[in-house]
Amino acid sequence: MKNKVIKSCLPNDSILNTGNLKIDFCDSFESSFDVKEKTTIQVIGKAFFTSAPKWVDQLLHLRNRLVQKLGLKINGSKEEMLSQLESFNCEPGQQIGLFKVFDKNDNEIILGEDDKHLDFKISLYLQTLESNRNKLIISTSVKFNNKFGRFYFKVIKPFHRVVVPVMLKGIIKQLNKN
Repeated sequence: MKNKVIKSCLPNDSILNTGNLKIDFCDSFESSFDVKEKTTIQVIGKAFFTSAPKWVDQLLHLRNRLVQKLGLKINGSKEEMLSQLESFNCEPGQQIGLFKVFDKNDNEIILGEDDKHLDFKISLYLQTLESNRNKLIISTSVKFNNKFGRFYFKVIKPFHRVVVPVMLKGIIKQLNKN
């Protein structure tokens, strides 16, 4: 079955909905998929870092080269990130490249980073639909810390809207291989 990605909403019980977080932007994409075996949030968390197509990796590499001169935080190399992934178990405080684990429960991991221009959080939210079907929702929240953060996000937002659904498809494709 083809896994269709559709625009969605942040789940009501998402960790991102708890507390009094100020959010200037939020979007969500979802797709349902068949389950071969029990899918855990840790498996999804690891797949997030290994399922991007090469062009997404190249786009992030270009972003890093451009923003490093502005003093913004950047990812390490793909090799460094893959090396970090070996001991990664999706626990709060762990970090791979630019992505720190802020929170986690049985159904969700919150990844992201706080930087001087903006703070972003990515929710990987797993919902069990039936015994052999799951739904994965990827939500992104952004809080602007200054005018440059607003400008920066305005520039990357069109890329974001393409990359997130591609990442979602890639994660599901990887889950179906295992």
